[in-house]
Amino acid sequence: MYSALSPLGEPTIEKASAAPRISDLSGKTVCEVWNGVFRGDITFPIIRELLQKRYPGVKVIPYTEFPIPDNRGTTAELLRRVDAIVAQAIQRGCDAMIVGNGF
Repeated sequence: MYSALSPLGEPTIEKASAAPRISDLSGKTVCEVWNGVFRGDITFPIIRELLQKRYPGVKVIPYTEFPIPDNRGTTAELLRRVDAIVAQAIQRGCDAMIVGNGF
């Protein structure tokens, strides 16, 4: 048996915490951020419509008003792009975000 060491070193894990879950989206602002994968141009309008039917007064800021995240580049570049999207979300008063979507 052989052992190997990564030149990147040991991964570090920082303690992360999430904001408390929002119990009701009525009157809240929800922002959409799409990564450009899997038909967000089709699914986000459907999700948006369903949210507006279910939660009175919900405001949805569509993905078209946010940049599509680019996953290329250095870690520092990726973090700067994410920070820019987060800053825009805060500036627009987002209470919640839908980031990407799945199938």
